[in-house]
Amino acid sequence: MPIFVICILFSLAFYLYYRVKAFRSKKANEKKWLSAKATLALGSFVAFFGLNRLFISTTPVSLAVGITFIAVGGIAVWTSYKAYKYYLPHVLEEAGRSKG
Repeated sequence: MPIFVICILFSLAFYLYYRVKAFRSKKANEKKWLSAKATLALGSFVAFFGLNRLFISTTPVSLAVGITFIAVGGIAVWTSYKAYKYYLPHVLEEAGRSKG
């Protein structure tokens, strides 16, 4: 389905964008926060790829691969979202400290 292909491409683009930003960041907490955002995008990429795989073909192997990708992507999204929420206050504090 074309919607999943668009979501896959956007997820991959966001992953690359946040990975480069994390690599260039000098602040420790901001680097971890951006890395969590990149992992969230990568998890959504894998999950959308699995969803797309389910609609391409319905063979048992394809279903198993699609379900596995959805599960792995969902777990990656969930854990990286928790990391994102954990590091967000630290990043805001770090940003306030550097301004003041």
